[in-house]
Amino acid sequence: MIKRTVAKFSSFEEAEEAERRYYAQLTPSERIGILLELIERHRQMTNAPEGLARVYRIVKFERR
Repeated sequence: MIKRTVAKFSSFEEAEEAERRYYAQLTPSERIGILLELIERHRQMTNAPEGLARVYRIVKFERR
């Protein structure tokens, strides 16, 4: 679950820097957790099928 925090900043630059520091201090697994939660929320909102589509194509190369 995404943690929610409220903060007040005096400029947009200050807010952006605070956001950069926040995401920089997260562990890789926390970042992946946020990504997976966002994917799940999008899937629910759009009624998309679960999982990723399996797409491939065979490309034949010419021999020289």
